[in-house]
Amino acid sequence: MPPLRTALLQSSGVLGDTAENLKALDEAAARAAQSGAGLLVTSEMFLTGYALDLQDIPGLAEAADGASARAIGEIARRHGIAVLYGYPESADGVVYNAAQLIGPDGAALANYRKTHLFGCFEQDAFTPGDTPVVQADLNGLRIGIMICYDVEFPENVRAHALAGTDLLLVPTAQMHPFQFVAEQLVPVRAFENQMYIAYVNRTGPEGEFEFVGLSCLASPDGVTRTRAGRGEELVFGEADPELLSASRENNPYLRDRRPGLYASLV
Repeated sequence: MPPLRTALLQSSGVLGDTAENLKALDEAAARAAQSGAGLLVTSEMFLTGYALDLQDIPGLAEAADGASARAIGEIARRHGIAVLYGYPESADGVVYNAAQLIGPDGAALANYRKTHLFGCFEQDAFTPGDTPVVQADLNGLRIGIMICYDVEFPENVRAHALAGTDLLLVPTAQMHPFQFVAEQLVPVRAFENQMYIAYVNRTGPEGEFEFVGLSCLASPDGVTRTRAGRGEELVFGEADPELLSASRENNPYLRDRRPGLYASLV
């Protein structure tokens, strides 16, 4: 299988303006497809912005099959590229911090709801999801999804590794002073779990937050294959099945586990 060229859209978009953010996504999808990418990944809550007033979130939230999902399906189909986007999902009378993967044919492949909510803002705004491992198949790779804070829990990522995730997509809204997550933690997670991780951040000031950028694609050998700076940027990296297979053959972490010793962790 050829590598999956992956585009990371490091952008905060326009706070509260879904139409403008859809326009920006369309433009990024066109650029990514022209550069040979088969997958475009956005930041957490890209569709609406992150630092919203609490009272505005229910009105901006949409169903997983709502108007914006249909618009993004058309963007994906028109440019022939899969798209993972972050958005507030309205379902069951509550709002989830969600991310949805749309295939290159415009069909929805997977929808994930953030399971670990960070800080008072998120805990007041959203209901946590309760499904830790959500996957879909794309270009011969098993794709997994989580959001921002979720990746900071080692048990969470290990669950994906044991479920066979090859490429973990992590839209994020990482703010100052936690840039070490992108710089150190993400490559380590990729190495210890033998997977690719695409970690895609917001950038610049937004409300009370200062997002740090530094989006990256880390490979299972612990190498950062691409790294964005602090500003708005579209960067590219490749998830290579051959490198993944070789790395898993040479790294015995998952084979050498002794789960019986870890029962007290859960």
